[in-house]
Amino acid sequence: MADASQAVARPQTKYLKDYRAPDYTIDRVDLLFQLEEGVTHVTSRLQMRRQSGGVDTPLVLDGSHMKLLSVELDGGQLSADDYEVGEETLTITGLPEEFELTIRNDIDPSANTALEGLYISKGMYCTQCEAEGFRRITYFLDRSDVMATYRVRIEADREKYPVLLSNGNEVDHGLLGEGRHFVVWDDPFPKPCYLFALVAGDLAYLEDHYTTKSGEKVTLRLFVAPQDLDKCRHAMDSLKKSMKWDEDVYGLEYDLDIFNIVAVSHFNMGAMENKSLNIFNTKCVLANPQTATDADFAAVEAVVAHEYFHNWTGNRVTCRDWFQLSLKEGLTVFRDQEFSADMGSRAVKRIEDVRMLRQYQFAEDSGPMAHPVRPDNYIEINNFYTVTVYEKGAEVIRMYHTLLGPENYRKGIDLYFERHDGQAVTCDDFLSAMQDASGVDLGQFSLWYSQAGTPEVTVESRYDAENELFELTLSQTVPDTPGQTGKKPMHIPVAVGLVGPDGADLPLQLEGENAPHDVDGTRVLDLKEASQTFRFVNVAEQPVPSVLRGFSAPVKLSTGLNEDQFLFLLAHDSDSFNRWEAAQTLSANIILGLVDDLAAQRAMELDPKFINAIGKVLDDDTLDNAFKAEILSLPSEAVLGQMRTPVDVDGIHAAREFVRGQLAHALENDFRALYSLCEDRGAYEFTPEAVGNRRLRNMALGYLMELGDDEVCKLAIKQFMNADNMTNEIAALSTLVNSDCAARDGALQTFYDKWRHEPLVLDKWFSVQATSRRADTLDVVRHLRRHPDFDIRTPNRVRSLVSAFCALNPVNFHDKSGSGYNFLGDILEELDPINPQISAGLVRPLTRWKMYDADRQQLMKKVLMRILSFKDLSPDVYEIVSKSLQ
Repeated sequence: MADASQAVARPQTKYLKDYRAPDYTIDRVDLLFQLEEGVTHVTSRLQMRRQSGGVDTPLVLDGSHMKLLSVELDGGQLSADDYEVGEETLTITGLPEEFELTIRNDIDPSANTALEGLYISKGMYCTQCEAEGFRRITYFLDRSDVMATYRVRIEADREKYPVLLSNGNEVDHGLLGEGRHFVVWDDPFPKPCYLFALVAGDLAYLEDHYTTKSGEKVTLRLFVAPQDLDKCRHAMDSLKKSMKWDEDVYGLEYDLDIFNIVAVSHFNMGAMENKSLNIFNTKCVLANPQTATDADFAAVEAVVAHEYFHNWTGNRVTCRDWFQLSLKEGLTVFRDQEFSADMGSRAVKRIEDVRMLRQYQFAEDSGPMAHPVRPDNYIEINNFYTVTVYEKGAEVIRMYHTLLGPENYRKGIDLYFERHDGQAVTCDDFLSAMQDASGVDLGQFSLWYSQAGTPEVTVESRYDAENELFELTLSQTVPDTPGQTGKKPMHIPVAVGLVGPDGADLPLQLEGENAPHDVDGTRVLDLKEASQTFRFVNVAEQPVPSVLRGFSAPVKLSTGLNEDQFLFLLAHDSDSFNRWEAAQTLSANIILGLVDDLAAQRAMELDPKFINAIGKVLDDDTLDNAFKAEILSLPSEAVLGQMRTPVDVDGIHAAREFVRGQLAHALENDFRALYSLCEDRGAYEFTPEAVGNRRLRNMALGYLMELGDDEVCKLAIKQFMNADNMTNEIAALSTLVNSDCAARDGALQTFYDKWRHEPLVLDKWFSVQATSRRADTLDVVRHLRRHPDFDIRTPNRVRSLVSAFCALNPVNFHDKSGSGYNFLGDILEELDPINPQISAGLVRPLTRWKMYDADRQQLMKKVLMRILSFKDLSPDVYEIVSKSLQ
């Protein structure tokens, strides 16, 4: 088995240090697509010029999975001796400085299971070209720093494909012979080929309009399968809100006559920001109250905003190379996070974002695939569409905002667009714009782009009552990660407050200042050295420090506070995030303490002070219900596992379940009262208040189900049967699936019978079973793998079952028998030849094998070695598995 890894061909590693501009570029692209059964004829006419070198400099075009028919240079046919066709390249030499190259080739979209380039999804042609999918359409300079204007003509059968879409504005259409028709689209804005899009199908659409601040009227269309037309209104409203928000907050207006969105059922990503023609996974665009949860509504709103915001942060200004991916993604994630915060509860949104960051990005930072926000090397770029590039990248942008302040941040953004509109640029270009506009030295801050790992910050405090002086010492370390050791101190913005004995924030005046300097009781401290001490004066009473308010930097924090101080912050901190953080820290400390008790065979007991503190939060009428629900959410088993090495899988699960059960019994009356109080009274509304009520009510039901009595089971069944929205229906089903209620199996069958023809709802049916805490879950998952409605070629369905089990059900996936690992290995053996990108995402839970006990390590390594021995293993999976075994 050990020799198998050496038999696998090693794909080439690409390095940021090796970047060089292309010798040739393309200024204008004319494309003709003739869609026919079993084949698509592609003709590309490229207006090209040489940028460096001489007549002997070869032009090397990227291309794969196609049949080359002919090549013309300035109208003259080239013979086969005039060019060289490699496995993934077309090379031509002896070219003039400027020329027109015409290439004709055939492709078969119906055979494209990788869902990259042009493929067919349920009878509809669609594209996904980011990052390197365009090379599966025609031979091209498939790189992000080659920007051209495009004119696209699509010809197809009129009856089968009445809708023909591409980028830009429609400039012509008409009929052809034999029942065929054509449409011509022209995009006047230069773009890289990864932003090219094409859609052809029999689609219905919802139309609306938006008038920009400049008075330009934009037509908005959302294309879907006809049966899904009733699920489009929320996405359309979200688009219009996004357009207005971008004008109000960033001063950015839309720039074309039309904006189209298309929903696709087979899609590797969430959505794609192709210029003026966004292609979406159906999961991220379709929503009505009967089929989508509150979380789905929020996700649709956020993803629609994200892709629209890319029109400027990604399209008008794009990435010079793929190492700079966070230039567009980190910035745009920050923008969509702020949009969502403005649309709903800012406090809850921040908590949700940080929870996601800790569960996934912190884990990535501590594993074999740890990489900087701007990676310095990769084998397969698809593997770097990661939480580090996206979510940690967003935290980097948030730190710009925190360090510079809103006014200077906006000046920096404006300067960025003024300098670089229509260009492909780098993260350094963005930093320079921010630095030049604000006058703030960001040289040390640039380390956030190049150093991997999660910085660890420790806090020590000292109060001098006689001199009314409070000292706060902050120290930082940046842990070693693969390929990076001995790292430099980072520039970390640490937002702090000092909470007085009465629960109020104290004025913040540093030694040497003439007066307090804070914003609403919060001061941002610049931590730049390995250790720094900040001295606050005129502190009349000993405070409790509230550190890293709003999670002002993506770091791991050790505050040195004791249980009573955390309880004090939970009760009084004016910063909502740190109030929640106090509850999370208390919960984590308690659960991990119980893990130790289990290991020592001591009886588990839950501290009454913690129960009382949670009870007081539930009784606090000044808090909104969504925030109360967040307080009740214990740290996940995955996050708790990051706090202990080796991870005690079974101990963490048992201790966490014990705490849930103890809270349920101790606060039963509170939960019953909340369940009744938060009942929906009227038609479904997606408003912060209504969402908060449903969330707290369903949280209360989940805790009540821990009691295990028949009365609560009947309560869950009643909610399940009577629910008039998916939020309440799936919440009730989830509690039943995790229980031993007699009605459990019947509820699952009822749900399936009701929703079997709604793919996105059926995904929920698969997921709710895959994430069950019951001991028989893997048997259920294996059975569902063979279910007639499971299709391994459908990414959403694979994620709903396989990813849900492997990534979200640690106690069952990491069963000490290793059966969960073997199940994943079996899936990957079948899936990798079909869709390497999805396979690469699924394998990641195995890569953190070093975090577990010796027995599990051996079992996980065995499966990883087996994966490495797969015949024709994709570069996507090879890169991740091979790095994890180093």
